[in-house]
Amino acid sequence: MPLAPTESADSMLSDKHSTPSEDAVPPAARAPGSGRIVPGHTQSLPLGTPADSTRSGDKLLSAWEDDPSGGRRVVSRKVKPFALVGVVWDDPRAIPRGRLQVQARDADTRRWSDWRSLNTRSDHGPGPDSKEGSTARGKPLGATAPLWVGNSSALRVRIVPTPVSPKTTGSSQRQVGKAELPAGARLELVDPGAEVGTGETRKPGDVQRHRPQTGKPPREDGPADRPGGTLPALTRAQTNATYGDDAAKATPSRSDRAEDAHIGPRPEIITRKGWGADESMREADFSYTGPTKAAFVHHSAETNGYSCAEVPSIIRGIYRYHVKSSRWRDIGYNFLVDKCGKIYEGRAGGVAKPVMGAHTFGFNEDSTGIALLGTYSKTDAPKAATDALSKLTAWKLGVHGVDASGKVTLTSGGGSKHRKGTRVVFNAVSGHRDGFSTECPGERLYNELPAIRTEAGRLQGR
Repeated sequence: MPLAPTESADSMLSDKHSTPSEDAVPPAARAPGSGRIVPGHTQSLPLGTPADSTRSGDKLLSAWEDDPSGGRRVVSRKVKPFALVGVVWDDPRAIPRGRLQVQARDADTRRWSDWRSLNTRSDHGPGPDSKEGSTARGKPLGATAPLWVGNSSALRVRIVPTPVSPKTTGSSQRQVGKAELPAGARLELVDPGAEVGTGETRKPGDVQRHRPQTGKPPREDGPADRPGGTLPALTRAQTNATYGDDAAKATPSRSDRAEDAHIGPRPEIITRKGWGADESMREADFSYTGPTKAAFVHHSAETNGYSCAEVPSIIRGIYRYHVKSSRWRDIGYNFLVDKCGKIYEGRAGGVAKPVMGAHTFGFNEDSTGIALLGTYSKTDAPKAATDALSKLTAWKLGVHGVDASGKVTLTSGGGSKHRKGTRVVFNAVSGHRDGFSTECPGERLYNELPAIRTEAGRLQGR
């Protein structure tokens, strides 16, 4: 692969964008086109209202009924297999009242999972003034975070009232709050599309089963096996030769030279083609911000029980949910990292470029969003994953002349934590909760960020 330089920081700042280089392959060339990914689909089922016990709003859902939890529930009937689930509604400012939970039935064992809560807070997504709201598919919707449930054949949905504290009501007895869905609530059942290997058709969310019982197992059709599926790792010298000029121009000192740029070596990155993105699904054009100043770390998929071979399917599921269900222009994250330490390209437009994401409400400008697949509130993030976060932020922030171990200032676009127009000082590598009132990226992962920042600075040669 030729080490052609990316576009300069000057052109980024002036909004005059050159032709995408080797890390921003044009859409036509990026389309999978190999016949190995069977297109997925989404089943969108109107949920009606839990107060109406006679109907659900859709013939593929049973009527709402009482749930032993004290809430109301509805069950899917004969639906197509799916592997990721979420709920969307009309008004992005609305939030369901009560706890919204789901229970999935495994397509093979037919066993029901435990009840799992959906994240109903609007802490991810495009800002109110972003170009996301002017896409051809209409205004973005309110939505829960997507939940990966694996290869499933049926789903139960329930909404449970949130108990109200006696201190809040002034009563001596604990009371039950309301359980209501916003107008236009719909259940989204997402099939990310099957991967077809050497004579093997894989079901949604099930990339390792159904191999032949005799003989040698077929070769894995991994991202590296697809032409153009990865950007290879570069040495420090190769990285400086490729991105050094841009990094030098992005730093405050005019005396900086390309060979002196503090850029971490570029890690291997699995491209959109590598995880099988359907490029016809997203908006055709790209949206850029000013130079990237900060990286916000997130968690996503809400489960740690995935295999790393499933990750392309998980990302395709999140992509489809963000675009088809939530009406975003593309997947919201700029990068995704799995628990095995593999790094994946997220939103299209060029991995080195300042692509506008939809990840940290109020701070999507001048930042990049990185989602670690899993949930790390009570579980430590694997070292392979935290090492990957250090490598990625050392490179990405270094390209834009930013000290990954330092501080930066961003202007809030509005949100739950910082009023619009407020100038806020962040660590260059911050957690989602630093910009928005949320638990993301989980307490255990958040506590790892100081070490991740330190290592990223070391990789930059700081």
